[in-house]
Amino acid sequence: MATNEDPQYMGIINLLQHFGWTWVGLFVVDDDSGEHFLETMELLLSQNGICSAFSTQIRNQEHFHDSSTQKHRTQYLYQIFKSPKARIFILYGYIYTIMWIWYFITQGALGDKYKVWITTAQSDFVLASLDQDGSLQMFQGALSFRIHSSEVPGFQAFLQALTPDWTKADDFLRDFWQEAFDCPVPDPKMPYKLSGTWAGEKRLENLIAPLFELRMSGHSYGIYNAIYAVAHALQALFSSRSKHRSVFGRKRGDLQDLKPWELHPFLRSISFNNSAGESISFNANKEVRAGFDVMNLVTFPNNSFLNVKVGGIDPNAPDGKEFIIHEDMITWHRNFNQVRPISVCSDSCPLGYQKRKKEGKKFCCYDCVPCPEGKISNQTDMADCLECPEDQYSSKGQDQCIPKVIIFMSYKDPLGKGLASSAAFFSLITALVLGVFIKHKDTPIVKANNRELTYILLFSLLLCFLSSFLFLGRPGKLTCLLQQPIFGTTFSLAVSCVLAKTITVVMAFMATRPGSNMRKWVGKRVGLSIVFSCSFIQVVICIIWLGTFPPFPDLDKNSLSGVIIVQCNEGSPFMFYLVLGYMGLLSTISFIVAFLARKLPDTFNEAKLITFSMLIFCSVWLSFVPSYLSIKGTAMVAVEIFSILASSAGLLCFIFSFKCYVILFKPELNNREQLTRRKVENIKLSI
Repeated sequence: MATNEDPQYMGIINLLQHFGWTWVGLFVVDDDSGEHFLETMELLLSQNGICSAFSTQIRNQEHFHDSSTQKHRTQYLYQIFKSPKARIFILYGYIYTIMWIWYFITQGALGDKYKVWITTAQSDFVLASLDQDGSLQMFQGALSFRIHSSEVPGFQAFLQALTPDWTKADDFLRDFWQEAFDCPVPDPKMPYKLSGTWAGEKRLENLIAPLFELRMSGHSYGIYNAIYAVAHALQALFSSRSKHRSVFGRKRGDLQDLKPWELHPFLRSISFNNSAGESISFNANKEVRAGFDVMNLVTFPNNSFLNVKVGGIDPNAPDGKEFIIHEDMITWHRNFNQVRPISVCSDSCPLGYQKRKKEGKKFCCYDCVPCPEGKISNQTDMADCLECPEDQYSSKGQDQCIPKVIIFMSYKDPLGKGLASSAAFFSLITALVLGVFIKHKDTPIVKANNRELTYILLFSLLLCFLSSFLFLGRPGKLTCLLQQPIFGTTFSLAVSCVLAKTITVVMAFMATRPGSNMRKWVGKRVGLSIVFSCSFIQVVICIIWLGTFPPFPDLDKNSLSGVIIVQCNEGSPFMFYLVLGYMGLLSTISFIVAFLARKLPDTFNEAKLITFSMLIFCSVWLSFVPSYLSIKGTAMVAVEIFSILASSAGLLCFIFSFKCYVILFKPELNNREQLTRRKVENIKLSI
């Protein structure tokens, strides 16, 4: 019938966890049971994230009057009690253990160092000696585990009916009566006036709580149930034997010859409801798991106290519901102002912080450090911060993950609108220039320097401007495949045309010299051959690129905080820079040839115009590479679009603006005689 202590251990852990107490002290009696309690609790505390601030074992025979021992103990307790962090003390022991604690607390004047005491079922506050000077007040608000008991009907009435007459037949009652009321029980053989100082009839109900409580204790409740269990087992045995006699028609021995072991089968199978309405039966381990009650000690100014049931442990309850506590019913020590006490080694780490263990300290003692970038803690006292998913980022307070914003170079953005408008404007201008040249195709200024190359150059520039639209909007599979190859091919075509025009100028000048053999090389085929061969190499590079490591849509989740960049992944950075490198090679050759030919005599100084245009072209793309490598996100796209527009616009303006001006506004200069005269003058000047 004795209650197993194991549920009490977990009950203490559940109690500490409920109130968030992680820094507790242990006072344990120095015997085998105390050793077992200390080992078990230290393990359970560690497993459940709770630390013991200290553990003190109390010997059975403590020398209270040894001055050196008393001084040492008092100083030790003073160091413990003065700590403002450890406010929860667990006490495992017996009556003398509480006496030991009380004695040294009063000797060291530590009564003002209020703590919350948690006592086990082995301890008991029913001590008259503690109440003599009101010292019980220091234990106000204590929480104690007691073996479960229920109110048995009629028990209080029975206690209230006890009188000194009952003590005549019971020496225990006589001794208790004299101790409780501090006066001798009168001798019935002597006259009333000579029998002592007995003044009136004493009743147990008149005793204050520290001396006597009118309730059945857990141990008494167990004895009460044990008696009824034996009675029910005897009744079952008697009924079994009576039935056996009626069946076989012969007399059997009565209960007086009963052997103890014969009762065991009937005890094992009994099940009954006691007068308190609780079901009593034995489990497979042949024990009654009665559980424990959690009591709260409430003291009063008249030095009495009351134990109020505020919770309990029911081992037979479903998993997760074994422990119950009613916090609103608890009365704390008055110095806590009815606010839940706090007992932690370190303050709780707020949201956005994680714990970092202090060197040389227990794991309950830690510092709070902010979560690293990209991680969060959405609960207090987190050991490690949580990393946000790739499509989310940590908030400013690093206490939650926020979905990242998806960005790309959109037509709706101001920058996207500006680039799209510029591309459309230059495309329209290029188309108009091409229209002007086609309309005036038979004029000398259009025929000069290879009319077909001019058409191809204008068409390639138109494609260059239009190719910038492939970089605007949300990248898709098709746009990513076309972006860089079309960009590289169209620009190579444009630069090849410029190179062909420059070489044509050089060859035309050389052909005008007397006795020159270059006349047979001057013609359309040379220029077209240069354009085709140079462009073809770039086309082959792009085909290899698309066939091996083609570009594809990609999400960049890590380059910029808080955003997901939808972009085109080049697939092979080497191939991308190979396309740029080849285009740069053509541009460099064109610039060098144009620079060397800038002083050659030519109508309208086309070699000089090509030199300036290629200077701008090369400058733009030389600045593009470091800029492109140093930025992320939509800025990369913007830089590439700007480079496309700026370099194409440079070619368009420097090569064709002056010619358009002559065609549209100075038609008198656009005739054969004027061009011939200007050419002769240029040759004479060069000579």
